[in-house]
Amino acid sequence: MSIVVREARPEEHAQLGELVVAAYRSLPEFDEPGYEPELRDVARRAREAVVLAAVDEVDGSLLGCATYVPGPESPWAELLEPGEAAIRMLAVDPAARGRGAGTALAVACVSRARAEGRSAVFLHSMEFMRAAQAIYARLGFVRRPERDWEPVPGVRLLGFSLAL
Repeated sequence: MSIVVREARPEEHAQLGELVVAAYRSLPEFDEPGYEPELRDVARRAREAVVLAAVDEVDGSLLGCATYVPGPESPWAELLEPGEAAIRMLAVDPAARGRGAGTALAVACVSRARAEGRSAVFLHSMEFMRAAQAIYARLGFVRRPERDWEPVPGVRLLGFSLAL
């Protein structure tokens, strides 16, 4: 299967929002229903950052999406240092997992950051998102425990970065 990664189209925002929520809900450890409205609001992320969509090149189906944060000045930046870009809310349709969409989205974000002259790509991941963390490790991301964060009590986010 061929996967194309491109910017999400406005008419896809609602479907992608539901895909992101479904992806997070599919993780047994995810227990943050208060976060779902933010996960669902792809239209806002597309206005304030860049939302990339992974699309099956053959049938056009949406496989996943990720929010690319171009720098610390973005409202979507979380603990970014000068020169860094970020990946947020990378999600793959549970039915499409294992087909390479997550890797394609992460690679597209890294490529975009490199093309923009960013010094690094940073991201946070929840402790239980092991499949995503395996993708990041294969791409060369390293753990940055000094940048772990607890935005709300009981929700620990692990820091990872890739120097470019």
